[in-house]
Amino acid sequence: MSTAYVDASVVIAVDFNQEGGAAERMNGFSTLRSSNLLEAEVRSAFAREHKRFVPSVLAGIQWVFPIRSLAPEMATVLRAGYLRGADLWHVAVALYIAQDPAEMCFLTLDQRQRDVVASLGFEV
Repeated sequence: MSTAYVDASVVIAVDFNQEGGAAERMNGFSTLRSSNLLEAEVRSAFAREHKRFVPSVLAGIQWVFPIRSLAPEMATVLRAGYLRGADLWHVAVALYIAQDPAEMCFLTLDQRQRDVVASLGFEV
């Protein structure tokens, strides 16, 4: 599998040295994709921790900009399990770009999100 959707929890853990295996996991993919919501989440975490944000922490992530409502994807996600707003958005965006969820990995450290994306067929 060469493409992964990456959630903010993984990027933040890598940048704050909180999760030893997250960096290696991210580096195992030729393509990392995410909603640009991830940038807001990462910048917010840096501000909360009083760390200077360095744009290079997001280097290599290809942004996904949906061109339509993600209502169908959100409904599918919520049928699989409840997620809060930002987590729901990330999983809906991943469904939006996945031809087949089984062919893409979803990188997250959030257990509830992991359970939902696994039930949707993503590799986690």
